[in-house]
Amino acid sequence: MEIDVKGINVIGFDADDTLWVNETYFREAEAAFAGMLEQYETKNTIDQELFKMEMRNLELYGYGVKGFVLSMVESALQLSNNTVSQETLLQILDLGKEMISKPVELLNGVETVLEELSKKYRLIVLTKGDLLDQERKLERSGLSKYFHHVEVLSDKKEENYLRLLEHLKIDVAEFLMIGNSLKSDVLPIINIGARAIHVPFHTTWQHEEVAVDETVRQYPTLTAIDKLLAYV
Repeated sequence: MEIDVKGINVIGFDADDTLWVNETYFREAEAAFAGMLEQYETKNTIDQELFKMEMRNLELYGYGVKGFVLSMVESALQLSNNTVSQETLLQILDLGKEMISKPVELLNGVETVLEELSKKYRLIVLTKGDLLDQERKLERSGLSKYFHHVEVLSDKKEENYLRLLEHLKIDVAEFLMIGNSLKSDVLPIINIGARAIHVPFHTTWQHEEVAVDETVRQYPTLTAIDKLLAYV
């Protein structure tokens, strides 16, 4: 599907799994967590119960590694009937610290795309997660110089986008969003009358999965972010 970029002045980019690797580290942490608790339950059950805990805690802790770690601790206590060892709890905390300390691995073509687009458009980052962690990753990425504004949102629903665009004095007709999540980066943008391009990552968090009617799809899907230059 083609997209008309006429009138676009501002391009927003999601960060995690759009600019750099993120979800892969969560999957690795989930596997390590299941290994820590294998004496109590099967891996499948541990994965399911951890996801349920994350969903229950989402409104309290928000998105990001810190909330994930707290959910792992709570799940470990629940799955073990409060018998999990102090050593295992410390291992869970260390797992979280390791995730936060991961080097930022840019996805192929990202910097080239940003360098080219920054010559023609105003670029902004619109991401969700823990503020400190996202700021740290952006600094480590070396990409800050390409962006006019960075916003870490508590969520990415229509009202969050509308509030931010109004604050930044950006008309929805002038805005294009790029991201890997249909639920967070594409569909809400289409719903408010702006434009979006989907660049999927090979791994998607269960919470971000959404069924889409392809017959009414109003956005293009690219196989890689470097394909973006052919569009804009």
